[in-house]
Amino acid sequence: MKANQDRNASLPLKGNLTLLYALSFIIASLMAAASVAGLLYPTIIYPSDELLQAFLSNDVANILIGLPMLLASIWLTRRGKLIGLLFWPGALFFVLYTYIIYVFAMPLNMPFFLYLALVVLTVYTLIGLVANIDGKAVQQRLTGAVPERLAGVVLAALGLLFLLLVIGTIVNALINHTPIAETELALHTADFLITPAWVVCGVLLWRRKAFGYVTGLGLLFQASMLFIGLIIVLLLQPFMTAASFSLVDVVVTFIMGLICFIPFALFIRGVVSNRNSSLA
Repeated sequence: MKANQDRNASLPLKGNLTLLYALSFIIASLMAAASVAGLLYPTIIYPSDELLQAFLSNDVANILIGLPMLLASIWLTRRGKLIGLLFWPGALFFVLYTYIIYVFAMPLNMPFFLYLALVVLTVYTLIGLVANIDGKAVQQRLTGAVPERLAGVVLAALGLLFLLLVIGTIVNALINHTPIAETELALHTADFLITPAWVVCGVLLWRRKAFGYVTGLGLLFQASMLFIGLIIVLLLQPFMTAASFSLVDVVVTFIMGLICFIPFALFIRGVVSNRNSSLA
């Protein structure tokens, strides 16, 4: 316990993270339980073919991507690593984005309340975590060491692109009186709620503001893992559901992911190599 306190003392923090560690472990446990339940009892958890096709392979992605993201971020932070602390908000954002989709797509059944609990817990944990990070200290450590301009532009541009796509899709559906599938509408709702954070934080990072440094790496982490997770879903769907395989979708997703992967890798290199972040 004393060793962990000494390690955390070197991190740019304003307060104690004990409660946030506990909440994050609860979130990880609920996430694992939700995903395993979906895989073991798919027809009970997902009572329609549309839900089954949308979420069954996504449960695998949650186990392979989302859960390790969160646990690795916590572990690195407990070891006093700055990179873990900056990853942690991104891992929580990944969980939040994922289960917003579940909440808006699922019928009002018992799993719905589990997904709703994940969303609520993640929001509170995310707010508490970001509030406890000393933005000025992070800014001092990383200014000039990370690609602020490139990362900020990529985050803002991707966020704006997806936001405009969502608005365009909804407006087109309203004008043409074309119904949108519930799972697709749930995905658009998550994009509409989450991507503005990419835009705002991307602009703040581009302007070298403290909050941009606190959130920039985490959001690049989230965006990169969302692309990887989507590729996993696209590869697994033909084996787990009646969905057909689309090589074009996989290639397009990978190319779009590269837009995130490059500034993400450069940001990591800057955090790790920065002499003022020797504990990263």
